Amino acid sequence: MSNFPKGFLWGGATAANQIEGAYNEGGKGLSVADVMVAGGYNIPRIITDGVQDGYYYPNHNAIDFYHTYKEDIALFAEMGFKIFRMSIGWTRIFPNGDEEEANEEGLKFYDAVFDELLKYGIEPLVTLSHDELPYALVKRQGWSDKKVIDYYVRYAVTLFKRYRNKVKYWLPFNEVNNLEFTLGNFIQGGILNEGTVDFENQVDDEKLRWQAMNNVLLASAKAVKAGREINPDFHFGTMICHITEYPRTCHPDDILHVYKEDQFRNNLCADVMLFGEYPYYAHAFFKEHGIDLKLSQEDLQALKEGVCDFYSFSYYQSVCESVTYEETSVKGNIMGGLKNPYLTESEWGWPIDPVGLRYTLNKVYDRYRCPIMITENGLGAKDEVIDGQIHDPYRIAYLRDHIKAMDDALSDGVDLIGYTWWGCIDLISMSTGEMKKRYGFIYVDLDNEGKGSGERLKKDSFYWYKKVIASNGEDLD
Repeated sequence: MSNFPKGFLWGGATAANQIEGAYNEGGKGLSVADVMVAGGYNIPRIITDGVQDGYYYPNHNAIDFYHTYKEDIALFAEMGFKIFRMSIGWTRIFPNGDEEEANEEGLKFYDAVFDELLKYGIEPLVTLSHDELPYALVKRQGWSDKKVIDYYVRYAVTLFKRYRNKVKYWLPFNEVNNLEFTLGNFIQGGILNEGTVDFENQVDDEKLRWQAMNNVLLASAKAVKAGREINPDFHFGTMICHITEYPRTCHPDDILHVYKEDQFRNNLCADVMLFGEYPYYAHAFFKEHGIDLKLSQEDLQALKEGVCDFYSFSYYQSVCESVTYEETSVKGNIMGGLKNPYLTESEWGWPIDPVGLRYTLNKVYDRYRCPIMITENGLGAKDEVIDGQIHDPYRIAYLRDHIKAMDDALSDGVDLIGYTWWGCIDLISMSTGEMKKRYGFIYVDLDNEGKGSGERLKKDSFYWYKKVIASNGEDLD
């Protein structure tokens, strides 16, 4: 007997810039995702100043969900999805980000997508900003400019009013903590510093970066407050990139190091979004580093009034950290960290740690005591088509082990309400821009250069996940 409650929200997750394509159709403007060229394993994605000849930009066409959404949603319905996490492309609604009037063609597109989901009884879970800040705002210093808060709130309010009867669950920002700790300024904060070459290793301006993060948190709070005034039944969640960290040794310095890392890497943004104020350790850090966020009394009040009501997060792996361990040459993946000798790794060097998910769920629930959704979890792998079939036992094994960990966390008393597997249909990898790094239950016939028929094929995991949903997590054979 499983512990999954009746009404548990099983589903999948995507992002507009990684599936839609049609980057210059329907009045859409350029976003940061549209100026990122393809990379690869250990090959950083280059960003360019606008779209330039001679480069391949994989997000421009992605998997063409813009034109195939009806067929794709029908496949999600066949699997039995209860919820579908998606994002809205800001530049489909406001092409430059700061217009007074919204682009009606963009609004109609998402009306059609929501109508198709609701036809099958699938609840939309909508991310307002998922790594695609309008490029025109990037050129003006992006989120480090406080004016962008007002532009974002205008955008959010437009969506809340338009879709107030179609969407109930909202995430203001994707992996909001990545702005400070993982992928640097460009992809999240939109700060295109002089000398920037690739989005993983940017020229850094610490004070601008923290100001950008603060403005994002203020924008979230103001949007949440405005949304609740439009529809009190809206639900708003954090979306945290949770990198679960273990000390590599039992040396006290390593224990303290990981504790501090966890505070800043995983907790800080969630603390602000759920508790409505910056935590004590952040104030100490800002004072020590001479960072003045210039928070007015009005800003402090906004943070208090715009708290979220559920916690959502991405979980792919855990990492080991150490300040005492001598071996320092075993960095393995985009999240960093030392190798954990007790874990296996994916083809892309990401440790596989389902027990870490149970630990994380308990840790998060103990801190915030609110409903939790896992809004990203998955395995990137190479799939092979053999006689029109895709056998992916490695993906099924990963998913089975993580669902068991979720079941165990539920038995621990964690209030887990939903799960959306990342990349339920193959999509463009954000970190590498590849197609061969596949997450989906649905195979899309496109290669790393965007060549192929675009045909959709059901993998073995498609049928396995369908069975899991139908049994509400009980049938894992």
